[in-house]
Amino acid sequence: MASPPDTSKTIKLERYNSYLRRVNSTKLLNASSKLLFRATLLIALALIFYFTLNYPPLSDNPNHHVHHHNFLSSAFYGHRTNGGAAWEKQVRHSSTPRRSNGMSVLVTGSAGFIGSHCSLALKKRGDGVLGLDNFNDYYDPSLKRARQALLLKHQIFIVEGDLNDASLLTKLFDVVPFTHVLHLAAQAGVRYAMKNPQSYVSSNIAGFINLLEVAKSVDPQPAIVWASSSSVYGLNTENPFSELHRTDQPASLYAATKKAGEAIAHTYNHIYGLSLTGLRFFTVYGAWGRPDMAYFFFTKDILHGKTIDVYRTQDEKEVARDFTYIDDVVKGCLGALDTAEKSTGGGGKKRGPAQLRIYNLGNTSPVPVGKLVSILEGLLNTKAKKHVIKMPRNGDVPFTHANVSLAFTDFGYKPTTDLATGLRKFVKWYVSYYGIQSRVNKENSIIINEHPGESA
Repeated sequence: MASPPDTSKTIKLERYNSYLRRVNSTKLLNASSKLLFRATLLIALALIFYFTLNYPPLSDNPNHHVHHHNFLSSAFYGHRTNGGAAWEKQVRHSSTPRRSNGMSVLVTGSAGFIGSHCSLALKKRGDGVLGLDNFNDYYDPSLKRARQALLLKHQIFIVEGDLNDASLLTKLFDVVPFTHVLHLAAQAGVRYAMKNPQSYVSSNIAGFINLLEVAKSVDPQPAIVWASSSSVYGLNTENPFSELHRTDQPASLYAATKKAGEAIAHTYNHIYGLSLTGLRFFTVYGAWGRPDMAYFFFTKDILHGKTIDVYRTQDEKEVARDFTYIDDVVKGCLGALDTAEKSTGGGGKKRGPAQLRIYNLGNTSPVPVGKLVSILEGLLNTKAKKHVIKMPRNGDVPFTHANVSLAFTDFGYKPTTDLATGLRKFVKWYVSYYGIQSRVNKENSIIINEHPGESA
């Protein structure tokens, strides 16, 4: 009988090979760990280097307030707004006036309705204009982006950032010695305040203070023209509304924040010598307008066959507004800028009394909302489906009427656009922008103008 084959050598060889595999696996794991560690260290050093370049040490100035961001939002945010030398070149180019003795104006809310119109008007006459906007989604941001694209065609650069970012504002004033600020950024809307009250405090109060804090610390200080609102008249029953009438009975949180802004402006004028002019706008409308305004969503709903709510007062009277066309308001804003005196302070110190003003910018001709609807029906060649209801108690006031005699005296403000004319211009823009032509009267069709303040 044959003896079984000797397998001991084979077993030893397999054990040896297994040992070699374990050794090689351990070496590979160690090498991978070292490589991963080195890669992580390299990335960390690169990030530290990046943030050192893009986020310089904060000022030791005790008056310098900082808005803190979390790590991720700061990285993304900084990349978009503070892009080093190329970014500074854009900022300077946009801000440089092209006419002798021209202004260098920072326009906050420049992608907004009034802000975009004013920016273009300033640029057209040769002033330097730099925009600032956070492009929030209170209404469709695509409309704001379209305005931004229009401004860029006219070499107006908009910095994307928030008023509450003090380091960004400080950076802008370091790069450009602005002569003027046209402060139009705000959380707008009366009714929305019941849904998101904190946004009004953050933008209309904290944001305004942040801007004033930075402006009072530079030398020389800029003159500031800013947007208040006719809403500050609140429950006032005297007509027409005069700047001398009481404004201590706001009917909405929005109105209260705007009234607070007027008090804050007085404080910074008194303590720091900032030249401040507040403008109380009365229901501004027109091309490139805000979709949350009645004339805008009435147009949309009428064209889509939807029912619109038409309000009456609690005592069954018609609601009326002093509708003011955008071109008239732009003239008022530029008039206020042109007559704004220089601030008297610098570096946070007041050197003498400074200018402090407040003006109504309205049309002086209140029109019932029912009349507005009738005009739109004619322009759109479509009958509105109206649901007449009592005005809810949501902060809206039943009637506004501006006395603009003070603005006329001081800088020649004189509105010239009646509601029918203004709405015709708006409808022509609307149907072109949204590509709606079929149901509109032939005489109302138009090709959209490039300049939003020059509707045909």
